[in-house]
Amino acid sequence: MPPSREVMPVDILFVGAGPASLAGAYHLLTLVEKHNESVASGGGKEIGPLEIAILEKGSSMGAHAISGAVMDPRALAELIPDFEEAGFPAESPVTSDEVRVLSAKGGFRLPAVPPTMRNDGNYVVSLGKVVSWLAEKVEEKGAFILPEFPGREPIFDGSRLSGIRTTDRGLDKEGNPKGNHQPGADITARVVVLGEGPRGSLTKQLIARHGLDEGTNPPVFATGVKETWRLPEGRIEPGKVIHTMGYPLDSSTYGGGFIYGGADGMAAIGFATGLDYHHPATDPQAELQRFKEHPFVVALLEGGEVVSFGAKTIPEGGWFAMPRPYFDGGMLIGDCGGFLDPSRLKGIHLGMKSGMLAAETILEGLIADDFSESQLAGYRQRIEASWIREEMWKSRNFHQAMDSGLFGGMARIGIQMLLGGRDIRGDRVSAAPGHTHMKRLSEAGGDRARPTVDNERIFDKLTNVFHSGAIHEEDQPVHLVVSDLDICRTRCAEEYGNPCRFFCPADVYEMVEEDGGGLDLRINASNCVHCKTCDVMDPYQIITWLPPEGGGGPSYKNL
Repeated sequence: MPPSREVMPVDILFVGAGPASLAGAYHLLTLVEKHNESVASGGGKEIGPLEIAILEKGSSMGAHAISGAVMDPRALAELIPDFEEAGFPAESPVTSDEVRVLSAKGGFRLPAVPPTMRNDGNYVVSLGKVVSWLAEKVEEKGAFILPEFPGREPIFDGSRLSGIRTTDRGLDKEGNPKGNHQPGADITARVVVLGEGPRGSLTKQLIARHGLDEGTNPPVFATGVKETWRLPEGRIEPGKVIHTMGYPLDSSTYGGGFIYGGADGMAAIGFATGLDYHHPATDPQAELQRFKEHPFVVALLEGGEVVSFGAKTIPEGGWFAMPRPYFDGGMLIGDCGGFLDPSRLKGIHLGMKSGMLAAETILEGLIADDFSESQLAGYRQRIEASWIREEMWKSRNFHQAMDSGLFGGMARIGIQMLLGGRDIRGDRVSAAPGHTHMKRLSEAGGDRARPTVDNERIFDKLTNVFHSGAIHEEDQPVHLVVSDLDICRTRCAEEYGNPCRFFCPADVYEMVEEDGGGLDLRINASNCVHCKTCDVMDPYQIITWLPPEGGGGPSYKNL
């Protein structure tokens, strides 16, 4: 007889221990404390002790957390007003900003930093350190966090989301139970809050089931690829923030580089490539390596040493691409709800605020003992009335402007800034899914330039994967599910040249020659760093990213 599946009932379930979920759990516990204090002095309905659980697929807090990151502390200051005194682990306050336009061998610095790129009052941070610190605060408040518990599938009671089933442990590659097999647990809750990051696998299922994307623009993403370097003393000022545009991308491809000075000689070096590019051989990891071939970056990194590597998709669609963030029994927060301002390249503060607004909605639900769709609709009303809308409304057409290319897009963005976010094409500009922008090989023309790898400054993908700390149990089902392998062998090879070989920054996808002739797709799932670029950018939309066995994946340091 197979082992039974454990059922674990809780009151409130957050999925994903990122800043949005952690802020939401912390704020909810604070609100309940204040509510009960008010009831004790003035009457009303007291809220009894709550079991608040947070699921996390990583092996430890922050192991899967990655962002640039320059953090706006607005939400954090609301959540924990004395956050600096409480030990907030910032690398440095931002001390200076600059924006550079790069050509292949040179470039120039903009004489003035655009308003949306100014970072006065912000902090250079390692998101992993921030998440670890917030997790401690949340556990001190009374919530409990379950690492190595990936959410695999939603559980429903009729139309209501009633819980999450976690991933099984101890299955072999064919899905058969091994000697250590342990079925995933069914964690049920009165309300489930999804904060599982961009392109979340559970979120995708719920958007489809409930039609949460009706009337919205399709989501658009970029892939951010980042390395942390230890540089010689004095090479970069702590808190220095540099953003670049231009090289190595052509003028029709959205993206740019960033360099952030951290503490103790550490620096973040990264590059974001829009996942609405045209050439099928575009390679986000290679674009970062080519960025490091620029003389300006070469001089910065000389004598330095790489410490870590990671990658992540970034939800760039803006206000009109956000799905409806509530449904019967659940809510969406953070990146999986599209809470990011593409004009500022910032989403941590918006994600945290979304979690806090979800917490305020949950408090009302607890008092009314109601978590129906109509009750949770108050969440969107709070978003509409908050500074989230105020900020994101101003950049509602930002990414769409870049359809005009770098220079045309900059001109349109300048007009948007004057018109409060309205574009020359109207108040709301429609968009197409990013993968539909990819041209076929017959139309793309030529190949993409490739970096010269030395594995000292310019790295191949496998060396970068080593620096990510990625580890997976080898004998488990492949968590990257391709629904039609024949397409990979035939149509995709002929039409696009198997772009999965390029857009994956971790060398997961490989076309290998088979004994009978021809090429077949090999999936090196153990390399995966969970960025989900494949789920977004496959031209046939036949790749589905699912969470692997608990604890598998990267182990990010200082990212």
